[in-house]
Amino acid sequence: MLTWFTQLSKQEKWTFWACFSGWGLDAMDTQMYALAIPTLISLWGMSKGQAGILGTAVLIMAALGGWLAGMLSDRIGRVRVLQITILWFSAFTFLSGLTNSFWELLAARSLQGIGFGGEWAVGSVLISEAISPRVRGRVVGAIQAGWAIGYGIAVLISTVLFSLLPADLAWRVFFFIGLLPALLVLWIRRNIQDAAIFRESRQATGGAPTVSVWQIFGRAHLATTLKATLLTTGIYGGNYVMITWLPAYLKMSLHLSVLNVGAYLAVNILGSFAGAFLNGWMADFLGRRKTFMVNACLQVIAVGIYTMAPINTIAIFFMGFVLGTLQSGTAAGTGAFLAELFPTHIRGTAQGFCGNGGRAIGAVMPALVGIISADMPLGAAMGLGACSAYFVVVVFAALLPETRGRDLRSMTVAADDKPSGN
Repeated sequence: MLTWFTQLSKQEKWTFWACFSGWGLDAMDTQMYALAIPTLISLWGMSKGQAGILGTAVLIMAALGGWLAGMLSDRIGRVRVLQITILWFSAFTFLSGLTNSFWELLAARSLQGIGFGGEWAVGSVLISEAISPRVRGRVVGAIQAGWAIGYGIAVLISTVLFSLLPADLAWRVFFFIGLLPALLVLWIRRNIQDAAIFRESRQATGGAPTVSVWQIFGRAHLATTLKATLLTTGIYGGNYVMITWLPAYLKMSLHLSVLNVGAYLAVNILGSFAGAFLNGWMADFLGRRKTFMVNACLQVIAVGIYTMAPINTIAIFFMGFVLGTLQSGTAAGTGAFLAELFPTHIRGTAQGFCGNGGRAIGAVMPALVGIISADMPLGAAMGLGACSAYFVVVVFAALLPETRGRDLRSMTVAADDKPSGN
């Protein structure tokens, strides 16, 4: 599963590490909110519904950020926009630590989401274009492991801060640390360039093309755009229910201490790390569609057991690894799959819309879980929301074409969406 890395060129390896690190630091900043929710509920008297809205807001704004960043990357380049998005989400994570109310945090959180969605959209296009189709599933899937690393760093930092500092100070310091990912931009500026396939596309069109936001809704791409968006809706709707509410579930429903919550999340994160590599291998071996369907079906079973079955805390501890593996597995394949569905001149725009449009629609799920948990146990609400979302994954994975091994250079521009030069 891991021999592919030795086959990459120096520039491919650097591109991999840039995207891996960017996604990991993106995860660190984003997951700070989920880890701080129990403290803010206590300090500010926020309701679970408001906490769910905080989780939903970043995903809705991520859709806007992903679409804008994708369109911009089609015009000025993937690497340049990647740097902008990292600086953006780092700055607004820092500013979140200065907020004093739910509404102030909601504003900062929403603006942070623009950079979060933009970084994912641009980074996944950049790495997909840089890598050979033979190993693209494994390489792009491995990028998802960066999320587990970033989440793990956030859990470690939160465990230390909330153990050593008063809660009303710890959460602010936690967000201030979110400014550190901005340092990655300095390394990217010196070492990474856009993939050859993107540069060739620019040369073929005589410079930066004028990409209309509506081209992905043209006759040639409309059906694919809608189905791909609904696929990611299921993936992220299910995953973000668990990511947003898992820390609160462990602390508020299972009544675990801060240290025990950190341990349970660590096992879940370790599973997410392993799942990214497993998914990449499956995507290249079984194909993209089958991998989505298998992971989603297994995730329904795992989520049901974890949140609703009468199992003890020891079983929940070890089930966290399985849950993390499948959770990462359903998300890890999206980057390569979406890139393989669209031609180069609209790939960034399409990836930004389909990936983050799915986040926006799926973002309703964490808020719904917060609302319906007022009338049922939090675990049951989480299980109902996540399992419903994963059913959507199975349906739309079956409706999309198989793209394993597709050469991105072979994808031609349809007659009704050819770009025009400036």
